[in-house]
Amino acid sequence: MTRNEFRNLTNDRIVILDGATGTELAKRGMPGGVCPELWVYENPGVINEVQQAYFAAGADIVYVPSFGGNPYKLEEFGLESRVFELNKGLAEISRKTAGNKYVFGDIAPTGNFIFPFGDVPFDAAVNAYKQQVEGLVAGGVDGFVIETMMDVQEARAALIAIRETCDLPVMVSMTFEPDGRTLTGNDPVSALITFQSLGADAFGCNCSTGPRNMIELIRSIKDFATIPLLAKPNAGMPKLINGQTVFGMGAEEFGSYVDEFIAAGVNILGGCCGTTPEHIKAQAAAAKGKKPIQPRITALGAVSSARSSRMLGGDQHFAVIGERINPTGKKALQAELREGKFNIVRKFAQEQTEQGAAILDVNMGLSGIDEKDMMLKAIALLSQSSDLPLCIDSTRPEVMEAALRVYPGRALLNSISAEKERIEEMLPIAAKYGAMLIVLPLTDAGIPETTEERIEVVKYIYGKAQELGYHKEDICVDGLIMTVSSNQSAAQVSLDLIGWCANDFGVNTVCGLSNVSFGMPQRQWVNNTFLGMALGRGLNMAIANPSSEMIMATVHASDVLSGRDRKMSRYVELYAGKSDDIAGTMQKSDLTPQEKVFQCVLQGDDDMIAAAIAEALKSSVTPRTLVDDCLIPAINKVGDLFEQKKYFLPQLIMSADAMRKGFEVLEPLLQEDAADNVEKTRIIIATVKGDIHDIGKNIVALMLRNYGYEVIDLGKDVSADTILDAAVQNEVDIVCLSALMTTTMVEMETVVNLARKRGLDHLKFMVGGAVVDEDYAEQIGANYSSDAMSAVKMANQLSGK
Repeated sequence: MTRNEFRNLTNDRIVILDGATGTELAKRGMPGGVCPELWVYENPGVINEVQQAYFAAGADIVYVPSFGGNPYKLEEFGLESRVFELNKGLAEISRKTAGNKYVFGDIAPTGNFIFPFGDVPFDAAVNAYKQQVEGLVAGGVDGFVIETMMDVQEARAALIAIRETCDLPVMVSMTFEPDGRTLTGNDPVSALITFQSLGADAFGCNCSTGPRNMIELIRSIKDFATIPLLAKPNAGMPKLINGQTVFGMGAEEFGSYVDEFIAAGVNILGGCCGTTPEHIKAQAAAAKGKKPIQPRITALGAVSSARSSRMLGGDQHFAVIGERINPTGKKALQAELREGKFNIVRKFAQEQTEQGAAILDVNMGLSGIDEKDMMLKAIALLSQSSDLPLCIDSTRPEVMEAALRVYPGRALLNSISAEKERIEEMLPIAAKYGAMLIVLPLTDAGIPETTEERIEVVKYIYGKAQELGYHKEDICVDGLIMTVSSNQSAAQVSLDLIGWCANDFGVNTVCGLSNVSFGMPQRQWVNNTFLGMALGRGLNMAIANPSSEMIMATVHASDVLSGRDRKMSRYVELYAGKSDDIAGTMQKSDLTPQEKVFQCVLQGDDDMIAAAIAEALKSSVTPRTLVDDCLIPAINKVGDLFEQKKYFLPQLIMSADAMRKGFEVLEPLLQEDAADNVEKTRIIIATVKGDIHDIGKNIVALMLRNYGYEVIDLGKDVSADTILDAAVQNEVDIVCLSALMTTTMVEMETVVNLARKRGLDHLKFMVGGAVVDEDYAEQIGANYSSDAMSAVKMANQLSGK
C-alpha cells in the first residue's frame, strides 16, 4: 500500500481497524507471563483465528501482533537477538491471513524514557526501532501503527525509524489520560502538529478511555489536522467482578457512538482494551456507507514543544521570539558556555517566558566551544524546563540537523536563505524533520539592495521549498532589516518587503528589531517606531527582547487594534490596574539565600542548588531550617503545581532531582545531630505477576527515592510470594504494586490476600496503573495512587512523615 492509496482509502469511507488482541489470545490459551510475540510465533494458528474473526467482522486493517517486538522489550525475555526473525515471522503470518485486506506492523513503547527526557540516547531508540521495522517490512506489512505512546519523543523515534527505512503509510496513536494529556504531559494538539509535520499519515488516540471522552478529544483537534484522525477506544472502563476484569460496554452500545465519532471528525475507527470481534462488527455496521469528514486544512502555520503549541499567522496574536539565548554580545553568557554551564540559559528562558515570549530562539554559536554538543544540551534543558516551542538558530548544517533530530516537537528554523549551502544542504534537512522556516532573502552574492530583488529571492526559495512539500503557511519571511545609521532608506526597503509578503504573497513575516537602530543613540525609540510601522504593513512576528515593556505593550496594543486580541481579553488581563509609565523595566529585588534554595527546587535547578545551600549555610541558616523551610515547602509547591497541571512529569522529576541533590549536601550535616539521624523508610515496589510493563512503576520509584525513601525495586512480572518474602526480609511496612493490563490487575488482590493469609497484617499496600482506580483499590483493601506525586503523598501519609 502506498501512502497515496492509504489517503484515498480514508477519503472514501470510514476505515475500520481491529480490536483488542491480547485478551483474545488469552481466551485462546496464551499463558500469563510469557513473551506474547514468541508465543504467537510458535502458535500461528491462534492469531490466524483472531485476525480472521476481525476481518469477518468488517475490519479493513489488522495489526501484526508485534506490540512488544522491539529490542528493549524482547531483551526482557532474552530474545533481543531474534528481533528481525520474530517480527518478520509475525508479519508473514498476518500477511497470509489477510489476503486482499491490509496488515499494519504494530510499534509500541520500549518501556524507557528517551533523550531529552530520559537516559536512552535518541539515536539508540531510533536504531532499536529500525531493527523491528526492518523485520516487519521483510514480512510484507502494508503500513505501520505507532500506538499506545505516552511520550511524544519515543513516538518520534519510532516514526523517524520507519521513515528512514521505507515509505509506507504510518499512523501514530497516543494514549491520553482523563485530564487530556499523556503521562509525560503531551497535549493532543501539540502532538498532532509534531507528527503531521514529521510525516505521519494519520494521528489519533487509543486505550485509556471509552468512546465518550475520545469523541471530545477528536473534536478538539480536528480543526488543526491536515491528516486523517483515528480513534481506538476501550469498551468503557474496567471493573472487577468475581475476581475477573470486565469491561462493561457491550458491542451494541460501543457501535452506537460511531455517528458521533464521524461528526467529530474521525476517519479511522477500531477498538482497544475489552473490545472483541463483536464490538468491531457493530462499529463496521454503523459506519457502513457513511462518508468521513476530510481534513479541513492542507497546511498549518504552527510550532510545538512536547507540552505546548503556538499557531502563527492569520488572526493569531503577534508572536515575539525571545532573542536572549544567544551569546553574541553577552560576556557573562559566553563565559558560562565556555565552562559548560547553563544557568544563564535557564534564567533567560524563564524570564522571557514570564515576559510574554511565544517562542525561544536558541543560538550556541561561539568560538571555543563545541556548538553541536552545546546546542543539544541546551535543547535537553529547555525541553524539560520550559513549555515554549524553540527556534533553532544556527548557520551550520550539522548543528541544525542534530538539533532538529532530537527536538521533541516542531521547531522553527532560523534560517534558510538562497545561499547554495543552505538551499542544497539545510533545506532538505529541515523538510525531513518538518521544521517551520524563517526565509532570509539573501544570496551568495550578498544582500539584495532593492525590494524587487528581495521579492525574487523569496519566490526562488519558496519554489525550492515547495518541491519538498512546504506550503506558504510553513514559512516566515525575514524582512532583513539593515541599520539606518549607514543607509537611511534601508528601513523602507524592509517595510515594503514585509507589506508585499503579508498582503500580496500571503506568508508570515518576521524581523530582528534591534538591527535597525545599530549605531544610533537612544535605540529604543527607533526600534519601537519601526515596530509600529512594520505592524501597519502586516508584520506578525519579531525576534526581540521581551523584557522591553515598550515593545511588548506595543505588540499587545496592536493585537487589540487589529482584532487579534478577541474581546481585548489579553490586554485587559495584562494591563488592568497597572501604571501608565512603561518606559522602564521593573527590577526584581535580590533573593535571600533561603529563597535561592527554594527557587532551585521549584525550578529544578540541580546545577545551582549546592552553591545556594553553601551560601545559605554561610549566612548562618541551619541545615534543619533549610530542610524544613526551603526544600520541603518547595517540593510541596511543585507537587501542587503538578496537581494543578501547571507542571508536568519532566518538571516534577527535575525538581525532585534538585531536592535530592540538596539533601545529599545536607545529610552529613543533619546526621551530626542525633535528633536528625533517622533511618530512611523502606518501600517495596513491583509490577505484579504476568505484567511486563514498568514505566509507571519506574517513575514512582524515582520520585519516592528523591523524597528520601529507600526503595527496593523488585522489577516486573513478580509473583506474590516473591513480593511478600522481600517485604519480610527487608522489614518494610509499605508495598507498592503496579499493573497496566486488565488481565493482570487481579494479581494485586492475590498479593493482598496472601499477605493476610500469612499473617502480615502490618503491611500497607499502595496500588496504581492505567487500569486501576480507587474503587478497585478499596475493594481489595489497598490504597490508590493515580500518579507519582500522589504516590509520594500516600507514602508520606502511611509512613507518618
